[in-house]
Amino acid sequence: MRFPQPDFLFLAPRQAQGGVALFISLVLLLVLTVIGISAVQSTSIEVRMARNDYDSLLAFEAAESALRDAEAAIEALPGLAGFNDGGAAGLWTIAPMDETPRWDDPAAWAAGTSVVGTAMDKVAAQPRYMIEHVASVIKVENAVTIDDPYGGGAEARIEMFRVTARATGGTDVSQVTLQSIYGRVM
Repeated sequence: MRFPQPDFLFLAPRQAQGGVALFISLVLLLVLTVIGISAVQSTSIEVRMARNDYDSLLAFEAAESALRDAEAAIEALPGLAGFNDGGAAGLWTIAPMDETPRWDDPAAWAAGTSVVGTAMDKVAAQPRYMIEHVASVIKVENAVTIDDPYGGGAEARIEMFRVTARATGGTDVSQVTLQSIYGRVM
């Protein structure tokens, strides 16, 4: 006995495929690969930027710390006797106008002519500072000297110093130099 076959079991004859599905899937695979490579490169660049930003901030913090150490050293100075052209113990006289500034001279940052600030972790080299005596300023408007016929007493003289601090970040590539002017009655 033979059973009739339902109509849905009869398949249409096979037609020749043109390979369009393979071509479309290869193009999509290529597009996804390009997007993936682009994302990896973008992430890599962002990681480098973050690392460089961290390195420069670390150098800035180290230089800022050295500035504060130098200002504390100025407050502890008994007088101006230690300042000279040789920069002993990091104390310098100001360079003449026709000479290179002290902080631009690499020899000025050597041991003995600059001072190491507070030790910091994660920096390539410890921060250093130098102090230059810039000028003595007589403050005529000082309330102490109003009735002084000589134009100012010891209380009215302010010694001005230029403090230069140099520091590196986690690598020697990132360097920061900061300066401040600091005045103190001596």
